[in-house]
Amino acid sequence: MKIGGIVAEYNPFHNGHKYQLEKSVELGELTHTVAVMSSNYVQRGEAAIISKWARAEMAVKNGIDLVIELPTLWSTSYAQRFAEGAVSLLDALGCIDVLSFGSESGNIEELIACQKAINSEEVSERLKDNLDVGLGFATARAEALRSVCGNRFFDMLEGANNTLGIEYLNALERLGSDIVPMTIRRKGAAHDSIMRSDNFASASEIRRMILKNNKEWEDFVPQSVADVFNREIKEEKAPCLNEKLEFSILCCMRQLSAEDIGLSPDVSEGIEYRIHEAALKARTLDELYALAKTKRYSHARIRRIVLHAFMGFVADDYKGNPPYIHVLAMNDNGKEILKEAKEKAKLPIVTKASDFDELDDYGRHVFSLEDMCTDVFSLSSPAILPCGREKTNGIIVL
Repeated sequence: MKIGGIVAEYNPFHNGHKYQLEKSVELGELTHTVAVMSSNYVQRGEAAIISKWARAEMAVKNGIDLVIELPTLWSTSYAQRFAEGAVSLLDALGCIDVLSFGSESGNIEELIACQKAINSEEVSERLKDNLDVGLGFATARAEALRSVCGNRFFDMLEGANNTLGIEYLNALERLGSDIVPMTIRRKGAAHDSIMRSDNFASASEIRRMILKNNKEWEDFVPQSVADVFNREIKEEKAPCLNEKLEFSILCCMRQLSAEDIGLSPDVSEGIEYRIHEAALKARTLDELYALAKTKRYSHARIRRIVLHAFMGFVADDYKGNPPYIHVLAMNDNGKEILKEAKEKAKLPIVTKASDFDELDDYGRHVFSLEDMCTDVFSLSSPAILPCGREKTNGIIVL
């Protein structure tokens, strides 16, 4: 077997994801594939448009052999923690040969060179100076890199997928992993773009079409994805809307003190006071985000802090990388991967509800948070769903 790993949100799975997977299999000469997929919440700090079980089903129906979960603590974190959490799970399986990711560059050598430059002592010092004068992290890093390397890598950091790819490379290096990285040039619409190209559109644009009841979205996803999504719509399980959680989040944020918010992950430099003031004034979540945003704190970072505060996450919840491997879906090839992983894995593999009870203290703590997050997510669907789905929804086997 030659097994490839992919990190994804699949929110939802679309033709661009299908293209990346097929090119990864072809160019990497892969026989089996594993996806580490985000939980019911995604990195932009909000609920996914459809449950992780439905998204895992979409993935397996379109070529992924095994889907494992990136827990909410990591799936809603900043790029470095998101990337390292996901890559650590692939590494912990003990049998992954290749990590494939999409990028605007499509050139793994250039991405590695950019990663090495970013981590150089000179760029690190310039980055610190830029942060000290109040620049946001992305801008501070880009300016530091340009000041040292000229324009060689400047355009590279303009691409969202390039930037995340560099974090995957950093994660492989920090973990001392033997997994070999490869990249596939992103085809079609750019990340978060509203543009459409042939039968390609970004996940953001597909979600916009879905929420506007524009059936054209089905042109940009495999037929099996449309079938799963439409089944979930018929059963009133989708689309899942962050707006349905809005009142609850606003209510919670109005009750929290600035000190309470300050306990949340990724809070620094007094931003908790600004968020607290915004929460007392805001009538909508968008207004809260806009009022709290600063030059240094992006909308995405504010959204993540608000979601974490709402969920009750605190900085101490992070004691390293994810402590278990939770299987969401698989096919026959996935069973073969799992058989090998069970002999080589560095972490417990969870395939049934009772496995959660056998985890260590930290593993049970992370699962308890995930269980709670899923119960909250169950309020975001058209029909409110009952609690306890983490232990009643078994593995999807196709």
